[in-house]
Amino acid sequence: SRCGQPSGTQEAPSHTHSVRSQLEEKENKKFPVFKAVSFRSQVVAGTNFFIKVHVGDEEFVHLRVFRSLPHENKPLTLSNYQTNKAKHDELSYF
Repeated sequence: SRCGQPSGTQEAPSHTHSVRSQLEEKENKKFPVFKAVSFRSQVVAGTNFFIKVHVGDEEFVHLRVFRSLPHENKPLTLSNYQTNKAKHDELSYF
């Protein structure tokens, strides 16, 4: 695949718990459930992950998480997010 092109939907990385607290802080609420169900990735100067997360009941959120290059040794950053998503909503780039 070409650089910067979307890859197919894959299994979500297991480190989403580190962005859960960032999202909860921004939304000023605690999610009873925070289970990544799918994600896509995009390689930039680092990697953008687009992750669909189940946050309880029928509610989902879409996250854009940036992972810098490994040698920069920085934590994952929650770059952007979209709330009030449903399970069937397509995970797209935003």
